[in-house]
Amino acid sequence: MRPVGEGVALLTVFVLAVFVGFEVVSKVSSTLHTPLMSGANAIHGIILVGAILVAGNAESTLTLVVALVAVVLATANLVGGFVVTDRMLHMFRGRGRGPGGGGR
Repeated sequence: MRPVGEGVALLTVFVLAVFVGFEVVSKVSSTLHTPLMSGANAIHGIILVGAILVAGNAESTLTLVVALVAVVLATANLVGGFVVTDRMLHMFRGRGRGPGGGGR
């Protein structure tokens, strides 16, 4: 088991990462959103693979439960990222154009 101080340090890093991530993402302009989402989707895919590996090697019930929650959240984040990217790309195609983006 880990000492309590180490757990508090890990929780502190997690909370600070949430705040920094929120500030960074909220400052992104909509023009850069789609390319950044593509990169984020790749990162979320790596996170999903890592969560699956942790779940497969879990030795305790708590680790397995946390890993399975991580798999579910990473999957939701990955799918949501692709949905948002698809919607953003549809916004740039414009009206009256086909799936290839070519107009009249």
